[in-house]
Amino acid sequence: MTTPSVRRVVFASALYDLLVTVLFATPWTARALLTALAGLHTALQLPGLTPAPPDALALMFANLMGSLVVVWSVVRLRAPSAQLGLADVAGRALFAAWQLHALLQGVSWVLVPILLGELVWGLAQLAVVAPALWPTRVRT
Repeated sequence: MTTPSVRRVVFASALYDLLVTVLFATPWTARALLTALAGLHTALQLPGLTPAPPDALALMFANLMGSLVVVWSVVRLRAPSAQLGLADVAGRALFAAWQLHALLQGVSWVLVPILLGELVWGLAQLAVVAPALWPTRVRT
């Protein structure tokens, strides 16, 4: 059963994803965004390697990720449900794992806010989705 609180949280999570990833969906906007992130890294003197300008292959993978997340976001915006929320929690766990791995490999800490977003939205969705999908039974 999908409750109003589940719909609200899944919808808000999808909107967040759309806003954060839409610029990764095209080569032109992704290149500009990655250049801006490199500038932010330098300006804030963050730990980790300064993001390098992406080559064609890295840019293609950024565009692939951006395009898929945009489509996934639109699906959840149009039909927010507990099932889609649970699938998103799984996706966020994977994204967070790979982001943490990248940080441990020396990637710029400009990634940290994105990692925190994955963790916060994953936990927020799990908190409302788990009870909706697996309600506790009251014993009488």
